[in-house]
Amino acid sequence: MKNDPIIVDGIVAGNVYPKYSTRNPIAKFLMDGYLKALDRMVASIDPPSIHEIGCGEGYVISRFANGKRVLAGSDFSEQVVRKAHQLWDTLNISFKVATVYELTPKGDCAHLVLCCEVLEHLKSPDVAINKLAEIADPYLIISVPQEPLWRILNIMRGKYLLNLGNTPGHLNHWSKAGFLQLLNKQFEILTVETPLPWTMVLCRARK
Repeated sequence: MKNDPIIVDGIVAGNVYPKYSTRNPIAKFLMDGYLKALDRMVASIDPPSIHEIGCGEGYVISRFANGKRVLAGSDFSEQVVRKAHQLWDTLNISFKVATVYELTPKGDCAHLVLCCEVLEHLKSPDVAINKLAEIADPYLIISVPQEPLWRILNIMRGKYLLNLGNTPGHLNHWSKAGFLQLLNKQFEILTVETPLPWTMVLCRARK
């Protein structure tokens, strides 16, 4: 399945490149490592409900459909949410249009909240962390590119050279230590994995 990026008001929504369906052997190897780490974290808590924030076209949340879980996904782009509905219409996943800032504990809580490759795009990551702590009941799995490794690898493959390897739309950049420091304000860190070139964290909201 093809997942071309969608542009909304000049902002990239969904995936900049088709990372979940890539045939590039190196990119596929990296994505396999990422998804295996994510699967391990989800399996460790076996959540009855999952809400993915910034779900894009729904590739991540769809992999956890097992006929028993309550699954939901939200994204700021009406276009990518429409595409998610089209791709996964046979699965019982509730998709809706909303930014992370618009979510509420009353309507959007889940036993596990997923927030994969989102925080680096946001203008107010601290506000987003506070919101994630409100709706994680109690677990959160969150991932971001590990910097400066991410940009170094982009430069090595000749990408985004004029921007010193920065992927379009990335507004924030965290090292592993810096990211854990950010999360520790609202979450108890449980598990940390570093599938190249990301930092992925399973944590529990401090409530």
